[in-house]
Amino acid sequence: MDKQQIFEKWQRFKEVLLISFLGALPTIVFGPKLRNLLYRFIFARIGSSVYIQNGVEFLGADCIEIGNSVHIFKGVRIDARGNNNKLSLEKGVAIERNVDIGCLDNTSIQIAQDTFIGPGVSITGPGNIKIGKRCLIAAHSGIFANNHTFADPLCYIADQGITRQGIVIEDDCWLGHGVTVLDGVTIGKGSVIGAGAVVTKDIPSFSIAVGVPAKVVRKRVSKQQINPRESEMKLTKS
Repeated sequence: MDKQQIFEKWQRFKEVLLISFLGALPTIVFGPKLRNLLYRFIFARIGSSVYIQNGVEFLGADCIEIGNSVHIFKGVRIDARGNNNKLSLEKGVAIERNVDIGCLDNTSIQIAQDTFIGPGVSITGPGNIKIGKRCLIAAHSGIFANNHTFADPLCYIADQGITRQGIVIEDDCWLGHGVTVLDGVTIGKGSVIGAGAVVTKDIPSFSIAVGVPAKVVRKRVSKQQINPRESEMKLTKS
């Protein structure tokens, strides 16, 4: 067994020991304060005023960075195990109950400042996922940054591998209840995706999109509001 394997086993031992001991401590017995203090020994980084309820499961904590004032509620499972992974929850992120976040190998998942993730949401690699600032992801939505290959009908789909393009959800987006976002999609800044929609293609900024597959039904702002300088130049020329 080489030094790297020994180090990984030691990290995993610390993780299992601390999370098993501290993870079940109820809120009323100083559980969040103890977790905030002692989880520093296993996480890549953990900020101040972090609130982690009892019953939260972490795997691969040495690949997880948690910013200041992050709130994580009961039943959340965050799995960052694998090679070359990075999972980042920035300042003020709130993750509601029973959310499942998983990386697999060579995956970066970033949830930016003050974003809210509703109950029962699934966020899954192995493709990279970037969710911007102050987004609202409603309950039971799914963000899946991979697709199965199925070109050969004579071979099991599970044996044909996957593709991974990644997903970007820009700042200030609202995904309604039960939205599904598929691999390779960018949802532009300030967009609203209606409940139950399935996003299979890019959504331009400040759009409202609904349906299966999701289609833009109108814009939230005019072209002049999006590009005020361009409008001023046209007026000057005229």
